[in-house]
Amino acid sequence: MFTGIVTAIGTVAKAEQRGDLRLRITAPFDPARIDIGASIACSGVCLTVVARGGKAGDAWFDVDVSGETVSRTHSGMWEEGAKLNLEPSLRLGDELGGHIVTGHVDCVGEVVSGEVIGDSWKLMIRAPQEMAPYIAGKGSITVNGVSLTVNEVHDQPDGACDFMLNIIPHTAEVTTLGALTAGDTVNLEIDVLARYLKRMQGLAAQG
Repeated sequence: MFTGIVTAIGTVAKAEQRGDLRLRITAPFDPARIDIGASIACSGVCLTVVARGGKAGDAWFDVDVSGETVSRTHSGMWEEGAKLNLEPSLRLGDELGGHIVTGHVDCVGEVVSGEVIGDSWKLMIRAPQEMAPYIAGKGSITVNGVSLTVNEVHDQPDGACDFMLNIIPHTAEVTTLGALTAGDTVNLEIDVLARYLKRMQGLAAQG
């Protein structure tokens, strides 16, 4: 379980295709605090640490990424040199600063536009038709592993929806979101509460 509060930006230092894709990710962590078998969310994808090393402030860890995961996440994120938003899994007693995030990507969205408004970065992202019913104004959504509040939702004729996010300077600085531009793709995870509400609504309609 995660909260969508990113603690560091990592870099894919090495990508090696084996049975699955083996990645080595560098990050400003302390390797002594990274357990083998631990879960780390990498731009919204929950992955298991299979090896680690380095030194405090200059660590690395290895993860295996299945073909299924690669097919369901945004293009380019597993290539060498790619930047990833990192969050270790929630520990008992940790502050729940964002919202409950599972680390399971629901779909890939596309950045429609990005605009500077005051000191903030206004992003408009398009979600596909199957995810549109789960996105609501003032609700929560996870974009590339970052917990965010949806400010506006605009339904499209084809059933998709565009939703607006306001990225404050701090979030833009400590995550990869500040570098997004129109046409970029992103990993989206809907709010787990919206998932259950949609299921309950469907069952009620059947009854």
